[in-house]
Amino acid sequence: MKKRLHLIIADSELELVPESIIDHPAIVNYAKRRKKKPEKIILDSTYHHAALRQLEDGERRGRPDIVHICLLNALESILNKEDRLRVYVHTRNDEVIYVDPSTRLPRNYNRFIGLMESLFEKKAVPEDLQLLKLEKKTLVELINEISPDAVFIMHENGEFMISKHFGKLLASFRKPVVIIGGFPHGDFRSKVDGVKISLYREPLMAWTIVNEVIVSYEWEVIK
Repeated sequence: MKKRLHLIIADSELELVPESIIDHPAIVNYAKRRKKKPEKIILDSTYHHAALRQLEDGERRGRPDIVHICLLNALESILNKEDRLRVYVHTRNDEVIYVDPSTRLPRNYNRFIGLMESLFEKKAVPEDLQLLKLEKKTLVELINEISPDAVFIMHENGEFMISKHFGKLLASFRKPVVIIGGFPHGDFRSKVDGVKISLYREPLMAWTIVNEVIVSYEWEVIK
């Protein structure tokens, strides 16, 4: 069986507008401009920062841009083109997006948001091909489903390891899972067992870690 890296963007701050702030003027006005119902739009801190102050964890929520950039980087990688990568998005509300390797995401951020809103409504897009599928599932349930032979959690307080050595470690397993936080700061909300790894002595952006992990593994498995 071909070795593949399974990459999970976990606890991602990707969600529809919570019911508790659906009547907030920032939400209502934004929804009107887009000619959508408030409950059908994706929460976005760029436009909804005033409403986010009323939410628990409001300072880290509404960051679909993190998911967008991480997915673009992963799906356009050589590793993915060589069919050696599987990518999943797990959200703060315990939903999982299954991403088909052949998916071509919109580069334009606003089009990406529209796609995510369709996905949350229809649970699969496009409906005939189902390149993206949304299911209710915890991070632990997803990992159990993948059934990996190793789980690594990218964490600023993890064991320090340069990318080159981490790639060699990943390649020693048949089916490793790497978990990267899809949030701007703070810690994981989900509890999961795994080896914590840090690739740098300072915090890195999620999409930078995505690149480092993919390329380090790429060097080892693609000859």
